[in-house]
Amino acid sequence: MDPRLIAGAAVLATAVAGVSLAPVNAASAPAPGAKSTWTEADKTGFGAARSRGSNVWFTLQGGRVSEVFYPDLSTPSVRTLELVVVGDGFVDRPTAAAAVTRPDPRSLRFRQSGNRHPDRYRLTQEVVTDPRHDSLVVRARLESLDGGSYRLYALYDPALGNDGMDDHGTTRRHFLAAHDGNVSTALRSRPAFTQTATGLLGTGSDPWRDLRQDGDLDRVDQPAGPGNVVQVGRVGGTARPAAPLQARLALGFGKRPQGAAEASGSTATTSWSAVSARYDRGWHRYLAGLKDVPASADAVRDQYLASALVLAAAEDKVHRGAFIASPSAPWVWGDEVKDLSSPSGAYHLVWSRDAYQFGTALWAIGDRAAARRMVGWLFGTQQKKDGSFPQNSDVSGKPVWSELQLDEVALPIVLAHLVGKRDAATWRGVRKAARFLVSFRDEDTGRRAPYSPQERWENQSGYSPNSIAAQIAGLVSAADLARVKRHPRLARQWLAVADRWQSRVKRWTVTRNGPLSAAPYFLRLTKDGRPNRGTTYEMGDGGPKKIDQRRVVDPSFLDLVRLGILSPDDPAVRNSLAVVDARLKVDTPLGPFWHRFTRDGYGETRSGGQWVITDPGAHKTLGRGWPILTGERGEYAVAAGEDAAQYLATMAVASGPSDMLAEQVWDQRSPSGRACCPAGEGTRSATPLVWSHAQLVRLAWSIQSGHPVDQPAVVADRYVR
Repeated sequence: MDPRLIAGAAVLATAVAGVSLAPVNAASAPAPGAKSTWTEADKTGFGAARSRGSNVWFTLQGGRVSEVFYPDLSTPSVRTLELVVVGDGFVDRPTAAAAVTRPDPRSLRFRQSGNRHPDRYRLTQEVVTDPRHDSLVVRARLESLDGGSYRLYALYDPALGNDGMDDHGTTRRHFLAAHDGNVSTALRSRPAFTQTATGLLGTGSDPWRDLRQDGDLDRVDQPAGPGNVVQVGRVGGTARPAAPLQARLALGFGKRPQGAAEASGSTATTSWSAVSARYDRGWHRYLAGLKDVPASADAVRDQYLASALVLAAAEDKVHRGAFIASPSAPWVWGDEVKDLSSPSGAYHLVWSRDAYQFGTALWAIGDRAAARRMVGWLFGTQQKKDGSFPQNSDVSGKPVWSELQLDEVALPIVLAHLVGKRDAATWRGVRKAARFLVSFRDEDTGRRAPYSPQERWENQSGYSPNSIAAQIAGLVSAADLARVKRHPRLARQWLAVADRWQSRVKRWTVTRNGPLSAAPYFLRLTKDGRPNRGTTYEMGDGGPKKIDQRRVVDPSFLDLVRLGILSPDDPAVRNSLAVVDARLKVDTPLGPFWHRFTRDGYGETRSGGQWVITDPGAHKTLGRGWPILTGERGEYAVAAGEDAAQYLATMAVASGPSDMLAEQVWDQRSPSGRACCPAGEGTRSATPLVWSHAQLVRLAWSIQSGHPVDQPAVVADRYVR
């Protein structure tokens, strides 16, 4: 899976910087009508109330509130809400040095603390949503440390309904109101705002431009829009020595302005202690309904709990059973989709492959109802009429990307079998999916399944051992359900196909004359099902224009073991591990990680710059280490009867101070090791990646159980036991 969006650097240039009071240079100011952009992907927090009475999810990034989602998890409606500190001679957006933690390891409540002038003031924030209303709540405490007096402002950038270029904003009775016809917000403060201003980013009405010029709001407050609306409000009161300024911001949402005003008003009149206690209590109750933390995770308890909470929070509340990949808009796709004039796709979409990872983890931790809801949504909402599944969709099931990946057709079947969904609707969906697999023929090449138009990394077609493993497991699982439903002919047909593919998977994907080892080893994939041929293909992501398929390996073949299709002691498996370790393994101070595949270019540049689309052969960007691959290696170790504790520990320690796990971590290549980029810690990639969190808890339970917990017994019994 590749991240999908990039935040525009030009508009974000001042997002983490303090501003000295000086006249604004008009020549360097943003152009009028500056495009709205999403913030960076490396979120330091993700939360929502557990209750269904609040359809608001928030993210944190760089010490501020970043994207906020409403009314569902495919619809970001806020770009940022941050606090600005004004003192004698400076205007600070004190986000760069913010430290983010979770005060309660059993909740997704976050605390942010930081400043740009550590000897002058301290700003601390806590963030939750109101379980009873569609509202976000920020509690702030501003302390004077040097005897000075300091003022506090709220800087709010709405991007309503997944589009930041058509918003309207105004002030109504001491609160800031914004709407775009489909979504409305109302931002209140306690103490109340004493000054407010609304304008359009980069124009003469821009209130942030006004504030940073001299530390005051000088313009007459007037409505603004349609366009990229920005709003500023001064919080009543001043922070003085021995007299901190304490404030609460309540950002309410609604389909109409009145609904948003009512939501924020109800939240604003409720004490912080009441709102935060309800928020924490919801998550405490959720965890109490799960299995106890396994002994295997005793040493990583906080990270285990955070992973369970992130998994649960990733479920949409309007379309239950739909779980998104990540609440971030990652740092990619170059100039193709930078701004909000086009609705974002990013990772707040549903991939059925990711859903399988989440569902198996939820089943393992004891949230069996959620795993079953997921199966119901996959077959009842996302599945297409022909039995296939879209590459991805929004939470309503509407397809977004158009490619076909056969593992995404098969894995919902495996998940349905695992959770015991045997109702009529599930059977109809399983039957359609299995029929699609056995009858599939690629339109471009004429090749039949298990050849897939795309494999799990979504940038190559061919015979992938990973995709073939999923398809075999899917057909065997479907056959088992067919027997239960008294369709023995279908069961025999599907098993015959699965057996044929199992007997040929090495013939399609294991080379015996490749240059990386004298012994047979698995390739990432073959284009033609002939692994001893030096067939070449273009790598993509800026990789080589042409590369011999025998030179490209990845660790995804391990799914053949985890799903029960090959023994962990299979000679080709064992030798492939050695080949992969020699070429893809990365040892860091935190432990081992693996790259996705040979010459992967999906990651930052050598200077740490963002990923951009580059021409074939450019080699400008580098794929980094992936925590999920550490987890998958751990699951192999469990299957092989080895000690997998080190892999679980490595995943946990990579999660950072707020326990959020990234998609990728810095490896040993530049700029890894610099202050910006400690080896083994998360890169600028999608954070939290829900798959990473699912992998952590599933590995913990596999260690505890002594076998991969998602391995279908019917598959393993047929092929390896």
